[in-house]
Amino acid sequence: MEADRATVLIVDDEVLNRDLLEQELAAAGYRTLSASSGIEALEMAARARPDLILLDAMMEGLDGFATCARLKAAEATRGIPVIFLTALADTEVKLRAFRAGAVDYVTKPFQPEELLA
Repeated sequence: MEADRATVLIVDDEVLNRDLLEQELAAAGYRTLSASSGIEALEMAARARPDLILLDAMMEGLDGFATCARLKAAEATRGIPVIFLTALADTEVKLRAFRAGAVDYVTKPFQPEELLA
């Protein structure tokens, strides 16, 4: 049954956020991978081909918007759905996420039910 579980790549530069997301998703039956930067996420996504990417919008270095745009530009990762994680309630941030190729967003702090939905 292990092979049937969906894999989620969690991308966040805050270790506590990654840990919390990994715990919630693992408890719900998902396999998780995690990356602490946009560059690491690009490499990991191309190699592992996860079923979904949870991507923090605001990160040092390559931010979530640039990371998402690169994911969508690459043949190997173009089809992987991206959901942004953001602490910002600003509409412009959400619009930027959708323009970069995201399919949805979750506002931090998140409720476990919202994340799993």
